[in-house]
Amino acid sequence: MDALINLMNHPYLTMKLGMDTDSQRKIDAVYPITAFFAFGIYLVFQRYQQTHNSPIPFEWNGPDAADPTWQSLQLEEPTLETHLTNPDVLPGMNIPERRWMTSFDPSTGLHLGTFIADNEDEIQLKIRKAAKAQRYWKTTTFQQRRRVVRSLLKWLVENQDVCARVACRDTGKTLIDAALGEILTTCSKMEWLLNHGEDAIKTETRHSNFMMFYKKSQVVYEPLGVVSAIVSWNYPLHNAWSPILAAIFAGNGIVLKCSEHVVWSTTYFVGAITKCLRACGHDPELIQVVCCYPEQADALTQSPDIKHITFIGSETVGRKIAIAATKHLTPVTLELGGKDPAIILPNTDLNKWASIWLRGVYQNMGQNCIGIERLIVHVDQYDELFAIFSERVQKMRVGSVMSTAQAGYLQTVDGGSMITGDRFRGLEKLIHDASEGNAYVIGGQEYKHVYNEHGYYFQPTVVGPVDASMDIANQELFAPVALLMPYETVDEAIEIANGTRYGLGASVFGPDQEDCLKVAKELECGMVSINDFGVFYINQDLPFGGVKASGYGRFGGPEGLRSLTSPKAVIYDRWPSLIQTSIPNVLDYPLRSLYNSWEFSSGLVRFLYGDGWRTRIGGLLGVISAARK
Repeated sequence: MDALINLMNHPYLTMKLGMDTDSQRKIDAVYPITAFFAFGIYLVFQRYQQTHNSPIPFEWNGPDAADPTWQSLQLEEPTLETHLTNPDVLPGMNIPERRWMTSFDPSTGLHLGTFIADNEDEIQLKIRKAAKAQRYWKTTTFQQRRRVVRSLLKWLVENQDVCARVACRDTGKTLIDAALGEILTTCSKMEWLLNHGEDAIKTETRHSNFMMFYKKSQVVYEPLGVVSAIVSWNYPLHNAWSPILAAIFAGNGIVLKCSEHVVWSTTYFVGAITKCLRACGHDPELIQVVCCYPEQADALTQSPDIKHITFIGSETVGRKIAIAATKHLTPVTLELGGKDPAIILPNTDLNKWASIWLRGVYQNMGQNCIGIERLIVHVDQYDELFAIFSERVQKMRVGSVMSTAQAGYLQTVDGGSMITGDRFRGLEKLIHDASEGNAYVIGGQEYKHVYNEHGYYFQPTVVGPVDASMDIANQELFAPVALLMPYETVDEAIEIANGTRYGLGASVFGPDQEDCLKVAKELECGMVSINDFGVFYINQDLPFGGVKASGYGRFGGPEGLRSLTSPKAVIYDRWPSLIQTSIPNVLDYPLRSLYNSWEFSSGLVRFLYGDGWRTRIGGLLGVISAARK
């Protein structure tokens, strides 16, 4: 607008002194025309500003450890508390009475860093910092929020190799697993927010009814304030960015509690977002990262200043968080365990889909909440499927993509390491018990890597035939283990699929898509893919979540974004100068006649909702009659 005012005050438009009358008339004629065009240019410019939302460049360089040639202190038996037995991993200045966390590469055992754990007071301080920044952030426009998201998308695409290596270093996964589970899904999340996020939570008009025809009804989606996300370690980039992006796009601040296993990488990934916020002119304190042990987590889950909690993790921990959140009736979204089935209908071409099933089972070495854990196959095709899996799984190579020692020995690895070895003995027992129950096992043990002896590796495994009564068929494994379960009828296959306490994702494969869809409708789960695996998460317009012990609530899609807002119903007069609500005398206090009041209200009900025109006309006459008395 300043540019328009300057243009209106241009000397050419204001010079009149010393001019004759004709000249002044010409200037007077030019002035409104020029002003009209100037105002038009201003409107076009404003429209351009609203639609043009180019990203803001910023720099956030990768850490040294993202380089595969990087070397560090070799930890013999790395754990979160290695610092208790190895003082060499502590910083130069130790702080008494404080707890620390050791970060390490689980594929090599190299020390990444030692971080001081937050205590209760520090967690509360971080919540207050986010709340202070959110008071301004909630006033930002969707255009401003999109600019932040677009800037992050550009940065991630340009730095995807560094981000993938950071994820690999902290979790032991492969570059391909990082590309599919970290980079691709996060880009899809940002694309959806840019294209459809505003539509999901902008003020919307709702339908009215005949009685309220003169009113306009709307829903306003207001930010909650400061929300929290407590997320798992298996996808440190995506599990951090996804809830952060959703929270800030909805106008909230957020406190992210990352897993103790991925403090190092989470600090880097969230650092990129705070750097972007600063570059876009916003307060980076809007986002806070908490790294603490479970004993301190109540400071977050029971805080009255946290307005929503998103939890991604185990059923056991999820139940504790849900109980803690009841202190202040904090709403919670829980994405818990899964035992996802893949039903393979009779006469399916096994070779056609085998690669999908292998990716579904062994993606991220099975450490995938929507990974396939059970392959339910018809008895006539069981032997063929077991042969396919056995042949290909025994050729799979596990190792580290971040190990210089392995680089000269093996250029390609199919699977990475596990996050720790804490569950190895339990996995081996479940597999052993299945073999005692006449199941045949390929693999099934911890793998002592020849070049990475300090890494945590488990053999890619096939177990079958597995019976629904076995423990291994009912407990979430979160490991590179394929369970093959034969069935005789499709109804039996559905019964097996629904036979666990979980209900997160599922898939159905078969030669006839209509038959697959019929089966899909019978499955007790939150998501299902037909002749595919896990693609319901690539489409970020879909809600993500499960049923039964897999949790409740949804993130992703309009449902997930709206869960981070407070929907406020607003109703007002369409034509306030013409018609507004008034109380008829027959209903006004003090009531003159209870009988007439009842006749008026009951006649109104018959007029508005009666069945047939005779009933409605009779109701209208009753209203008129009662109003006159």
